[in-house]
This record gives sequence, C-alpha cells and structure tokens, in this order.
Amino acid sequence: MKPGSSQTQGGVGLLIAAAVLLGLWQLAAVVVNNQMLPPPLAALTSFIQLAQGPLAIHLWSSFYRAGYSILLSLVLAVPLGLFLGRNPRVDHWVAPMIFLTYPIPKIVFLPLVLLFLGIGDASKIFLITLIVFYQILVTTRDAAKGVPEADILSLRSLGGGPWAVYRHVIVPACLPDILTALRISSGTAVAVLFLVESFATVEGLGYFIMDAWTRASAAEMFAGIIAMGVLGFVLILGVDLMERYLCRWRQT
Repeated sequence: MKPGSSQTQGGVGLLIAAAVLLGLWQLAAVVVNNQMLPPPLAALTSFIQLAQGPLAIHLWSSFYRAGYSILLSLVLAVPLGLFLGRNPRVDHWVAPMIFLTYPIPKIVFLPLVLLFLGIGDASKIFLITLIVFYQILVTTRDAAKGVPEADILSLRSLGGGPWAVYRHVIVPACLPDILTALRISSGTAVAVLFLVESFATVEGLGYFIMDAWTRASAAEMFAGIIAMGVLGFVLILGVDLMERYLCRWRQT
C-alpha cells in the first residue's frame, strides 16, 4: 500500500470517528437533558470563540508544561533504561528500587512538591516528569534486555565498539518500544496535567475547566475539555510523526 493512500484512509477514519463521537455526544445531551451537558454545537461554538482569547493562553500554558515534562522525561529515562538493560550487574541493584517505587502513585506527593517548589511551573513540570519518567524507564529497560545477543555479536565481530553497538543495534531495536511508551506517556501527562492545574494556579486548562465548572458555565467547561483533547491529540500525533521518520524501516 502506498504511503499516500494509507494517510488518506487514516484521515477518513479520523473523520468517521469524530462524527460518531459527536453523534453519541448529541444523543447523550438529548437523553440526559441537563444544562451541564450541552450539545456539541454549543460547546464547539464556545471553543471557537474562546480560542481567540483566554482559552488560547491556557492551552499554551498547558502545552508548555506537558511538552517540557515529556521531553525532560525522555532525556532522563531513555539513557538510563538502555544502560540498565545492557548492564545486568548494575540492574541487579537498581531494578529493585525502581519496582518498589514505581507502583506508588506519584500524585500523592503533590502537597510536598508544592511546598518545596512553589505553585509555579516548576512543581507541575517536576511531578509530571516524575510520573512519565518511570513509564519510559521501565519500557526502555525491558526493551534493551530483549535485544538478541546474536545481533550484538555480529557487529562486534566486524570491529564495532560499545558506542557503535548502541547506535546501530540497541537503540534501533528499542526505538519502537520507546515510542510506544512515549505515546502512552503523552496521555498520562495530559491526565496528570489536569490534576496539577486544578488548584494552586491561575493558568492552564485544568484551571480553566474547574473555574468554568464552579461558575456552572457548561459551554465553557466543555470548551476546555475539547482543548484538553486537542492537546492530547497533538502530542500523540507528534509521536506518530516521530515514528514515521525514525522508524521508516518498519513501514517498508
């Protein structure tokens, strides 16, 4: 199948999915018949109007926090995960600490993070980074451990050193799993973003949604929810574009 036809089918599928979701939303609004569940047309109209003003500021603030956190997590977790996955002796001592702390819901540390880092961007970025870091780290470590030794020995037999092994064997082999973890982490980052922006801040989509809810402004609240969905979609779309560029060998 040609890449162009695949992209066309993906676009058609996206439009169909959007139409189905809007139809279900409209049906739910009619059945529930509550002012706090407006029809999609009212919410979309509010979104378009607010996107030219205050909503754009909140959307950019959330995008900055989520994007910076994901990037920072990627830079920290991928090298460490690759190293642990290819060094069993070190992994033997470090892995227990990772798996003991990984199940702890990091969001419970929010009061302490706010206490030490304040209510600015630093506390929110730190907490999102901490949560996403673990997801990428564990996936990268497991992927690095699963690289076939035969592939590594083949390159070493040709004179490849440690850096060449990482560059030409380990990283390409782990890249699909890393991108999958990054795709999942993008959704996690948006979910955590809503929680950390729900209080102790005056900027961000989380604040915008909760502020509209306290004012019983349903159209504005759903406009914020739509903006949150757009943010998550853009992040995941960015990962998909990275995968198309970095993993072109898989598409063949």
